Amino acid sequence: MSDWIDALATHAATGAPAVLVTVVAVKGSAPRPPGTRMVVTAQGIDGTIGGGHLEWKAIDIARDLLGDDDGTAGGTALHRFPLGASLGQCCGGAVQLLFEPVHGSPPWLAALALARADGIDCALVTAVRGAADSGRFVVTATHVAGTLGRVGHDERAAALARAALADREGTRLVTLDTAAAEAGNEYFIGVVRQPEFRVVLFGAGHVGRALVNVLGSLACRITWVDSRDDAFPATVPDNVQCVATDTPGAEVAAAPAGAYFLVMTHSHALDEQLAEAILARADGAYFGLIGSVSKRRQFERRLESRGVPRARIKAMRCPIGIAGIAGKEPEVIAIAVTAELLQVRSGHAAAETVPCARRA
Repeated sequence: MSDWIDALATHAATGAPAVLVTVVAVKGSAPRPPGTRMVVTAQGIDGTIGGGHLEWKAIDIARDLLGDDDGTAGGTALHRFPLGASLGQCCGGAVQLLFEPVHGSPPWLAALALARADGIDCALVTAVRGAADSGRFVVTATHVAGTLGRVGHDERAAALARAALADREGTRLVTLDTAAAEAGNEYFIGVVRQPEFRVVLFGAGHVGRALVNVLGSLACRITWVDSRDDAFPATVPDNVQCVATDTPGAEVAAAPAGAYFLVMTHSHALDEQLAEAILARADGAYFGLIGSVSKRRQFERRLESRGVPRARIKAMRCPIGIAGIAGKEPEVIAIAVTAELLQVRSGHAAAETVPCARRA
């Protein structure tokens, strides 16, 4: 997974200037929700804000802001786009995009990377109009890094950012000083949450490798476990942590609540041990075991003989993958399994959604 923080860090390391394009507000129907981000450089893009003419227009504006080779020609800017005939898009809504030139290695980017490494949710507060790389700071529940550079704004913005972190939606545009008419009072609070989609994958065989390639492009975090030191490929996606261990069962205990477990090791005996440990937790979002119907029946008998309740055993998905996709190639299985994970995740999200009034 190459998200916007990873992309900006990579460009900073090579000295390439970039522009961070963020969907800050939408009205009506729009391709992507607020908080969606895309990184634009002179040579390419990372991510997407929904494609189509809107994205092409955004790329043009971003590259104009890049200006000279040092990337300092343009400052932060906010643009509004009606999604109608003028852009050739039929969504019918409107989108506001924030354009933020980034050059060098600004302190706020290091603060974001540190929060990510520590597994901490944070918010990036950005002055909507200002010089490139000025007027930004990062807020967590307990700390603030940087400054907005205006008297009285840091404290008020930090309080609003923490309120955004506590809110399900979070992301918002705010005005800190409504009494003052001059520019520089409007800020964007962009919440940066740690991925809630945590996958613990046991087994680095052909299917495991194919699955990591697919999941590596999604907004999730993968712990990939195998007892063989040489089982993992030389390179893996950025969102994958490889764990070579003689005690893979310890990774079951270490996984967070709500994790998605997948078991596909080289050993039926190890599969069975892991299945028993996963079912004993009872707080996972999903448990999938690779294998046939006959393997499932065999495991059901053995697990039940060990005292695992039948109701818990029913939570085990085996065979795995959504129905209707034929083929036993590792890549086909990986796609079917990923689709099943996404179905389950969407079901959990729908169950947790609190009904609310429709927004304008």
